[in-house]
Amino acid sequence: MNDYLFHAGEATVLAAEGQFTDAMPEILIGRTSGPVGQAFANMMAQTKGHTAMFAIRACNQLVRPATILVPKVTLKDVANIDLFGGVVQSATADAVVDCLIEGVIPKALANELCIISLVWIDPRCAKDPNLDKKDMYRTNYEATKLAIKRALNNEPSVEELIANRHTIKHDMDDWS
Repeated sequence: MNDYLFHAGEATVLAAEGQFTDAMPEILIGRTSGPVGQAFANMMAQTKGHTAMFAIRACNQLVRPATILVPKVTLKDVANIDLFGGVVQSATADAVVDCLIEGVIPKALANELCIISLVWIDPRCAKDPNLDKKDMYRTNYEATKLAIKRALNNEPSVEELIANRHTIKHDMDDWS
C-alpha cells in the first residue's frame, strides 16, 4: 500500500548529439502534510542563484500536484534564468500533468501531494548558438515523467541495487 508520505526518484535523459541539454531531475513527491510538504514550504525562501519557481503550464495555470523547481547549479545570468523559467518549467509542468492523465499520480490526490524537482541546466546551454530548445524540452519532459514514475514505484528496488552493486558504476567514475 502506498501512503504517499515520501518518495524520491531520479532519471537521466541524454541530449541529442552536439547538445548540452541532458536532463537529470531529482524528485521528491509526497503529501503536503508530511515531510515533503514541509520541505516544499521551506523552498519558498529564495537563495541567490537558486531561484525556486512553481511549475506552470502558462500564466494562471499552476499544475497539480503543486510542483516547485529548483536549479541544481547557480543561475548567473538572464539567459540561463530564461531557460529555467521557460523551456524547463514548461517541460516539467507538462510532465506532471501527463502523469495525472496517465494515472501515474492519482487524480484524487492531486491537491494532497506536492513535488520538489531539482533540475540541471548545463551552463553551456545559454551560450550555445546552436541550442535546440526542443531537445531541451524533450529531455526535461521525458526525465521528469520517468523520475516521478520511479519515485512512486520506489525504483530501483533494494533487490536491484544489491544485485547490481558490483556490475555497474557511476557514469562519471574514472577512479575505480
